[in-house]
Amino acid sequence: MTMDVVEETRLRFRPDRIATLFVGESAPAGGDFFYYGKSAMTRYMREVIENAFGETDDFLSTFKRYGWYLDDLSLVPVDKMSKPERLRVCAEAQVGLTERIAAYQPQAIVSVLLSVKDNVEAAAIAAGCTAARYAVPFPGMGQQGRFKREMEAIIPRLPRLQH
Repeated sequence: MTMDVVEETRLRFRPDRIATLFVGESAPAGGDFFYYGKSAMTRYMREVIENAFGETDDFLSTFKRYGWYLDDLSLVPVDKMSKPERLRVCAEAQVGLTERIAAYQPQAIVSVLLSVKDNVEAAAIAAGCTAARYAVPFPGMGQQGRFKREMEAIIPRLPRLQH
């Protein structure tokens, strides 16, 4: 799987107007991508959103209708990199995220991995974006319960286009 396929898939789910931007670190090298619908992150995100707003037949389409969009700090996978290389690539990716945030003009931004929070904050500031900003842990490595609790607390505050 190439990153072109990942980005083409991501674009299919990009709403015309992004109310809330979720930002992860990067799509995984192994292909377990949020917008493919079978990742752990998709499963946990769906669970907390459906608990808040009711079940949906097509979660990813509902996510898009809400004006919610998942982008990543880095558009190349970093999960298999050494920590120094990963940090370097993420730092370099901040410029691209700044440009995308400036184009998206979201009303809220949620960092979906605590280690990218500072990069996302800096990108938002550099973009002149005054959106409300939140950060939650990634729902993996034993953080699933914490992810769910923290997302449940902020979901009612996140801007949505359709209810």
